Amino acid sequence: MTNQRDYYEVLGVGKSATEQQIKSAYRKLALQYHPDRNKESGATEKFKEVNTAYEVIGNSEKRKMYDQFGHAGVSGNQGGSQGPFNYTYSNQSASGGGGFEDIFGGFSDPFDIFESFFGGTTPFRQQARKIQYQLKIDFMEAVNGVTKNIVHQGKQYAIKIPAGADEGTRIRYTDFDVTVAVVPHKQFKREGVDVIVDHEVSFPTAALGGDTSVPTLDGDLKLKIKAGTQPGSLVRLTGKGIQHLNSSRRGDFYIRFIIKVPTKLSRQQRELLNEFDTA
Repeated sequence: MTNQRDYYEVLGVGKSATEQQIKSAYRKLALQYHPDRNKESGATEKFKEVNTAYEVIGNSEKRKMYDQFGHAGVSGNQGGSQGPFNYTYSNQSASGGGGFEDIFGGFSDPFDIFESFFGGTTPFRQQARKIQYQLKIDFMEAVNGVTKNIVHQGKQYAIKIPAGADEGTRIRYTDFDVTVAVVPHKQFKREGVDVIVDHEVSFPTAALGGDTSVPTLDGDLKLKIKAGTQPGSLVRLTGKGIQHLNSSRRGDFYIRFIIKVPTKLSRQQRELLNEFDTA
């Protein structure tokens, strides 16, 4: 094709770019134009173009041929008949150059990382429905990450569930998929990557102030209650919530105060409260 763009230009790198620079440029562009993330007109074609370019110059042998002969030198390596866009992907090992596993943190198939990021399916392949497994894990296992074992066709697999996994998080393998089910926590309520805990304090402590111990994801926290704290007041602990998938960033942790009003009062307590009410 005479109208094909230069592959280095497609990825935005120079001809002297290192392997790492090429990988970094590809990863950024692939995520930017992936159809599950970018709904703009032309994004799908741009995504195809970026992958075609990386399939060549991300592979040391193909890159040599391309540098020497241009598109003619690699014209037999592109295209195919699989999928609605007539495009095939090469799943080479990281050591062979141009592989996806080393770029996307352990995923051997580029579609696996895209579907993990965006929670959708890719339009670039069609395949028979795979076997689905469900793993039930505790709330704190979802927060911190955990490894669970399953047996598939007589072989045991260690399934690494990442920190920040949530109800419905899917982990894809070649022959099967694993969906995560999270058992709710008795105290912590999850809202995305944020967590809310309702913490009860006594009426005198809320009125006069004092110290209390609050459970958090990182253990108990000693907290000073301000005098005059109102029911439903919130304290925000920035960056103490749940970790984002595929990121070290964390959400926030919120403490919501529930004021415990006594149901049984002595005669003296009643008199004191009446004095307070009429003061």
